[in-house]
Amino acid sequence: MFGLQYIWDSILQYEALLRSPYFPVLFSITVYLSFCLPFVVLDALSPRVAMIRRYKIQQKTSVSWTMMWSCLALSLYNHAMYIFPLSVLHWYWRPVSYQAMAPGVLRVIWDLAACLLLFDFQYFVWHLLHHKVPWLYRTFHKVHHKYTSTFALATEYSGAWETLSLGFFAAVNPMLLGVHPMTEMLFHMLNMWLSIEDHCGYDLPWATHRLVPFGLYGGAPHHDVHHQKFKSNYAPYFTHWDKLFGTLHSD
Repeated sequence: MFGLQYIWDSILQYEALLRSPYFPVLFSITVYLSFCLPFVVLDALSPRVAMIRRYKIQQKTSVSWTMMWSCLALSLYNHAMYIFPLSVLHWYWRPVSYQAMAPGVLRVIWDLAACLLLFDFQYFVWHLLHHKVPWLYRTFHKVHHKYTSTFALATEYSGAWETLSLGFFAAVNPMLLGVHPMTEMLFHMLNMWLSIEDHCGYDLPWATHRLVPFGLYGGAPHHDVHHQKFKSNYAPYFTHWDKLFGTLHSD
């Protein structure tokens, strides 16, 4: 508790920035690009460094700077044209209040798990529908499947509807569950990291799916199969929904 309180007190020193309508979009793009950066370095080095390339899931593919810039440009466009205006509307409609006390550690863990599991379910339903209904796939989701070999900056390579609808799930869940503002920030960071890791294209020894036991978490190999074959592995993170619906495939 005391450690979290110290961190929360340090964050609250920048309360004026936190209350700014610019904060959500600055937070989103800064965290996203920071989490992508290590994988961008790996993508730049992997064609020449065998030790890195051995962990690449699709070893015969490579990521060009043109591909990276294309993905980055679309992500920045979506943030400027859609996420920022909605952030301003949300700031006007629902001013943020920041309580002085930090949440307890166990409460943070519980709320993070709840937010993540709820988002995983919502994404699974959304994703399944956007593959099973041809019009939805052609009109909205096909953009994201331009690259069958995934890489970090392709995480947010999507159209307006996909960006807004999935972003809506991520934004509304902390409100629905009534979590602390600090937990909400941690959830957005965790959600972005896991999504980027899903798309990174590497099966690294310390990856999340290797840390979570019993095959409960799919990770990058799980999502890479989805981008290759399109008709399986619809859940973003955990495997239970795909197991239940018979859509889980390992290769």
